[in-house]
Amino acid sequence: MSIEVLNESGVPVDEADLVALARHVLDGMRVHPLAELSVLLVDEVAMSELHEKWMGEPGPTDVLAFPMDELRPGSMSGGTDDDDEPDPGLLGDIVLCPAVAERQAAQAGHSTEDELRLLCTHGILHLLGYDHAEPEEHKEMFGLQAELLKSWRDKRAQR
Repeated sequence: MSIEVLNESGVPVDEADLVALARHVLDGMRVHPLAELSVLLVDEVAMSELHEKWMGEPGPTDVLAFPMDELRPGSMSGGTDDDDEPDPGLLGDIVLCPAVAERQAAQAGHSTEDELRLLCTHGILHLLGYDHAEPEEHKEMFGLQAELLKSWRDKRAQR
């Protein structure tokens, strides 16, 4: 699995931790092991620009997800080639804003690192087609998000 993290936020972030978490989430969702994911960390100005351009909403947000291929959980790829073998795929890009995450973490009573893990997981689920606009979708997505984060914490506690 290729997971690239690029930190343009000016805030120190444990990039290796985000890569390990993303790999855990993608494995848990049974995404092809050769799929590619990009995680970009940006400052509030850059996030505001992206938020307005792509969502039509002012100000910075915490996470944006930009899917590339039609990968779905449990499916091995976004398509097949002529021999019907699954292709990996480019999952897409997640953009995180550590400054917004820091404020949200303080309100939620946990660390900025925990908030960034939550947002990264949330973004990956969006890339896989999950949404939370409707109550039933919200219940499914947030339940899955909590399950994945719990399994991540449990895995780390065993080390």
